[in-house]
Amino acid sequence: MKEFTTLTHGGFAWCKGHERILVIPWGKNGVRIRVTKEADFRLLPNGLLDEPETPEGAAVDISDDGVTLVHGEITVTLTRRLGQLTFLRTSDGQELLKERHKTTAEYLARTFIPGKGTWKIEQRFFADDAEKLYGLGQRQHGYLDQKGCVLDLMHRNTEVSIPFMISSKGYGFLWNHPGVGRVDLGRNDTRWVAEAAHQLDYYVVIDDSPAKILRRYAEVTGFPSEFPGWASGFWQCKLRYKTQEELLEVAREYHRRDLPVSVMVIDFHHWTKSGDWSFDPDAWPDPSAMVKELKSMGMELMVSVWPTVDYSCENFAHMRDHGLVIRNERGVSLQNGASLETFYDATNPEARKFLWEQIRKGYVEHGIKLFWLDTIEPEIIPLEQDNTRYHLGNGLEVSGLYPLCHQQGFFEGLKSEGETAPLTLGRSAWVGSQRFGAAVWSADIPSTFDSLRRQVAAGLNIALSGVPWWTTDIGGFHGGDIDDPGFRELLVRWFQYGVFCPIMRLHGVRRQKNARIKPGDPIANPNHPNVPNEVWSYGEETCRILSDQIRLRERLRPYIMGQMKVAQETGMPPMRPLFVDFPADPTAWQVEDQFMFGPDIMVAPIVVEGDRSRSVYLPAGKMWRDAWTGAEHEGGSTSEADAPLERIPVYLRGESELDLR
Repeated sequence: MKEFTTLTHGGFAWCKGHERILVIPWGKNGVRIRVTKEADFRLLPNGLLDEPETPEGAAVDISDDGVTLVHGEITVTLTRRLGQLTFLRTSDGQELLKERHKTTAEYLARTFIPGKGTWKIEQRFFADDAEKLYGLGQRQHGYLDQKGCVLDLMHRNTEVSIPFMISSKGYGFLWNHPGVGRVDLGRNDTRWVAEAAHQLDYYVVIDDSPAKILRRYAEVTGFPSEFPGWASGFWQCKLRYKTQEELLEVAREYHRRDLPVSVMVIDFHHWTKSGDWSFDPDAWPDPSAMVKELKSMGMELMVSVWPTVDYSCENFAHMRDHGLVIRNERGVSLQNGASLETFYDATNPEARKFLWEQIRKGYVEHGIKLFWLDTIEPEIIPLEQDNTRYHLGNGLEVSGLYPLCHQQGFFEGLKSEGETAPLTLGRSAWVGSQRFGAAVWSADIPSTFDSLRRQVAAGLNIALSGVPWWTTDIGGFHGGDIDDPGFRELLVRWFQYGVFCPIMRLHGVRRQKNARIKPGDPIANPNHPNVPNEVWSYGEETCRILSDQIRLRERLRPYIMGQMKVAQETGMPPMRPLFVDFPADPTAWQVEDQFMFGPDIMVAPIVVEGDRSRSVYLPAGKMWRDAWTGAEHEGGSTSEADAPLERIPVYLRGESELDLR
């Protein structure tokens, strides 16, 4: 078969038989790879900015052996015989990533399997036992290093799929497909799979530190939008405040106790029917007065809004008739048959406009501009994306885009209302969500110490996936009995961890021995008994410790806002693994249960019940100061740190002027 190469867009196109490969410089030190077996490349929804700032001067050399592209720190070679791609660091020629071709003709690095109008595409690379891999969104398996994991590329409640990873070898990799797929990070192969796609599309960047790779990634997918000052304090929430007076009385009690609260949150079923996007007037008679009173106490109001549309609500017929809801490829077009609900189609610009108009009338006109975007995976039941038709295509091809499009609609709507720094709290995200004010929380997790342990890795990995604004339900979402001493200890440890998360938010559906809950009752049904979840609900001793944590968070707010500004300008998340700040320290790459909170604070959470001390590693090259005692420690050492119930181990860089006491 004839093979030929042409120069294009600063890179090259290589064709052989029915396969076309396009290798183009993309941003600084990065390249975008596209491969097709169709007549030509398509313009398809993806995660990369269309025209990122890309330095000129990339060099392409065509030889008898193949083609070489040099673009800053990345060098890409393509062999003539197989079209095999290899990615090297330009400065030292080290091979960092290479496509895996086997000797048999049917086992190529790139496999296109025909489907119904699309292809199932697989891409294989050689694996490296010494390599560590980080990022890939938010996962609940509890591993920071994801080498050896098999991950579905699909959003679920508690699982956020963002297919970008950072390698310890010095490269970043984005699987630039918004559809359903899988990645196998095995010992014999690294394999990426798109279940339904028209072409292969991925991005590779090489740079000399994790911090620089994060910046390069932000340059091609978008920097985080501005973080608003109101979001940096303590948020109070539970499932659920059922009336306006109940919520206001909680806010008043915090105010009476002189405990600073930034945000009071109203959870779901404050509406009459899903899809009305407005308050039930019987329970919330005067939202404008509620907002005004909260502001007088220094508090903002956030409201949970869902993308679900009940078939009997007033908006359903209009949205169905105008193509503003998701439809099913087969059967009745309801995505939750048990609740007789469908979802509005966030991938449709007209649907986003319609929804925002309802939000404006139902909430913004009352002075509410803070929104909690729940169940935005979307949580289709049963989760069969092949049976789901969005405006942009079948669910197998485009479903990953749903949260991004939903966040975009609210961001643009809030901007049109004069908000300079919109921020929404969502249960999912995709590549680029960070530029639309998207904060993410880790969703409906259990109230256990093991769950707390898993959140540490989950938060660090999503931070390395480009989304810096992140939080958890402090105490976990379900399973916490407020009278149980074990749960009270868990809540204290979770609070202490939450102080050093980008967002600090108390939430959960709590249990109480005298509450009337029947066996088999849904954990989070709207008629759940009204169990309290405020700091004074847990007894005097626990309340004292939790109150101290809220006050500590308040003192940290200027430092936190400084780190949010850094993230906005550089893509550096405030919460990150030790190796991001100390890449030259080999031990820093091994530590999975500690993290940096900005450059000056190192946090070692307590994630085991009953522990009153723990082993802590202090990265090399710095002097470290115990945040509570002031004692100094030389870096590059491991020690046993005290952790009485009142505090967790926290260390400050020796030269830092911070004082947490």
